[in-house]
Amino acid sequence: MSSDAPVPVPRTAVPLGITDPVEKARAELKAALAAIEVKGNIPRRLSVRIDESVDMAQKFSKRNPVLAAAAVVVAAAGIGAGVWAFVRSYSR
Repeated sequence: MSSDAPVPVPRTAVPLGITDPVEKARAELKAALAAIEVKGNIPRRLSVRIDESVDMAQKFSKRNPVLAAAAVVVAAAGIGAGVWAFVRSYSR
């Protein structure tokens, strides 16, 4: 079952079938620059990772609301204890 519909090419790939060397070099350069942008754009990658983590946390809190609330309390207590320890050691 094959179809003649074109397969989408990712931004970081070079399309097959380019015979002109100049066009092939341009396509390779474009793909290399796109790959560098994808790898080097740390804020964008971090934003995607944070969004995924927020989605996972929301799903977890809908499945287990009691455990989610307990996790929030434990995290808040841990942060509070850390701040208290820092301020105490700094003030002495």
